Amino acid sequence: MSAAALFLLLGAAISMGMTAVWLAVVKGAGSGWVDTVWSFLVGGAGVAAALVPVSDWQSDGQRRLLMAAVAALWSCRLGLHILRRTLKGGEDPRYAKLQEEWGERWRGRLFLFLQIQAAAALLLTTTTFAAARNPAMGWQWSDIAGIAIIVIAVVGEGIADAQLARFRGNDTNGGKVCDVGLWGLSRHPNYFFQWLGWVGYAVVAIGPAGDWGWGWLALAGPTLMYWLLVHVSGIPPLEAHMMRSRGAAFTAYARRVNAFWPGAQKREQTT
Repeated sequence: MSAAALFLLLGAAISMGMTAVWLAVVKGAGSGWVDTVWSFLVGGAGVAAALVPVSDWQSDGQRRLLMAAVAALWSCRLGLHILRRTLKGGEDPRYAKLQEEWGERWRGRLFLFLQIQAAAALLLTTTTFAAARNPAMGWQWSDIAGIAIIVIAVVGEGIADAQLARFRGNDTNGGKVCDVGLWGLSRHPNYFFQWLGWVGYAVVAIGPAGDWGWGWLALAGPTLMYWLLVHVSGIPPLEAHMMRSRGAAFTAYARRVNAFWPGAQKREQTT
């Protein structure tokens, strides 16, 4: 199979998957299914991009297997986490706000929005593909570094999600903002670690010398993810919801803690 044919098939599969979740949502399913399905689709496409034989793309078999494994690990952890949250009921506040803003046109606008997400998923798949198809034979230091970054990202995101779930599960924290653990270093540590994982793929794809031109295409993954999380569908709508629901508590939290990059809390200025 050629690389073009593989990506056409993957693009069609991702698009159909997002169409299926769109049908489910317009028929009454919770909007949390959108991110659940998207996470599994990105992981599944990444596994296929790593393992499906592609003509004229020489690559190391062990590297392909490892990239498929870490793609599956990331996808399963994130997808199952969102799935458990979705099964508990309730709407994702970001999608609820979009539906309110779109009014009677929300079904058509949501379909277009989810197809844009499908395109983003396909672009992310090119990062996994490039990492898996690096033609260098044998282990390189960049393979070890990249896989270590991905594993740290998966573990870090899992810890952040667990800390938030534990905070929310405490009835005494009603109306408060989670600022414990990793949430005291970044307002969105889960987003930071999600972005970091894509940096790991790029490290593997580019390699130690950076002399494989196609490897640099892997930077599309972390670049796109940063843009989406920080400027589009991640932080902006979520923080707008937090301002509506937490008000002064969130404002004070935002003054102390960085939005994305982890760092020490800022001291409150007194007058």
